[in-house]
Amino acid sequence: MPDKPRRPTLSTTELQTTELDHPVERKRPARTLRSDIIFTFALGIGLAVAYQLREELALLYVSALFAVVLMPILRGVQRIRIGKWTPGRGSAIAIILAAVGGLITLFILFALPPVIRDAREFVKELPTRGPEMLSRLKHLPFASHLDVASLNARLQDYASNFATYLVSSVSSWASKVFKVIAGIVLTIYFMLEGEHAYNWVLSFIAPLRRERLNQTLLRADVRMGRWLLGQGTLMLILGIYSTVVFTLLHVRYSYALGVLMGVFNIIPVMGAVFSMALVVLAAAMDSWMRVVYVLIAYAVYVQVENSYLTPKIMQSSVDLPGLAIIVSLLLGSAIDGVVGAMVSVPTAVLVAVLVDEYAVQRD
Repeated sequence: MPDKPRRPTLSTTELQTTELDHPVERKRPARTLRSDIIFTFALGIGLAVAYQLREELALLYVSALFAVVLMPILRGVQRIRIGKWTPGRGSAIAIILAAVGGLITLFILFALPPVIRDAREFVKELPTRGPEMLSRLKHLPFASHLDVASLNARLQDYASNFATYLVSSVSSWASKVFKVIAGIVLTIYFMLEGEHAYNWVLSFIAPLRRERLNQTLLRADVRMGRWLLGQGTLMLILGIYSTVVFTLLHVRYSYALGVLMGVFNIIPVMGAVFSMALVVLAAAMDSWMRVVYVLIAYAVYVQVENSYLTPKIMQSSVDLPGLAIIVSLLLGSAIDGVVGAMVSVPTAVLVAVLVDEYAVQRD
């Protein structure tokens, strides 16, 4: 009887190699009612904790987002060469902070002294100039029916209660200033050590999915970095336009106010309201008609910016449709006010990249 063919045996090394080349997929443990209940309770506790810490989590998110947005500037500074020396990441951040601090110092030294001097004179003359300004207002066609005496009484009442308002709102302003400082510090730390935190978060993702998510987030990083270029372009356009208009209308402090208009344009809605309030106050010191001309000039710019400049510039910078940019601004301001509006466009870019990678079905 012929012998049966013997099955070839594998050595230990060959067996290990075969198992590595063809890994056996581990079976996932079967879901049970107990595991579902534990997961539901853990999810509920996590959501409750996140809701209680929503302000702190929002601060962390905003700081991380600004760190991502500022990274192109940081990399540009790191490419500077002075002889054989190139700045490291810490030195580049110090250079950026020194440049920003120097610009603020120059603005304070040259722009604020005349403003402070005129503001003191205005406050001293307010009891006598207030009725005079209101009487000028009555000569305007649309304001002829106003009760000047009532407005004057309210003006005097607001002036007398202004000090009380400042004292009562000190704690609120101190809290906001502390949050701004904490946000700046967190942004600096994210720029310094953000890569370690990023790699640590990615380590929780399964290895087979980690590289895909990493490449997706890197694409979002590039597009989010371009947002600052688009926003800086809008700020520069508004600053130049405002300076030219204020100079032609002979508004006081035209150069300083033009700079403020451009800088505060980074804060959607509220930045424009604050800077325009300063412009109206400066123009009202001389003529109410000058106030009208300033408001008309700004209204024209707002129409051009909202209907053409913002959609076109942001679309070319971050590759988002104009409608998506406007909707993101509305949603951001509705969710978290000024801060939400500031980070709305970069957040929309991040969401768009993730949706394009994981939700869009391609043929």
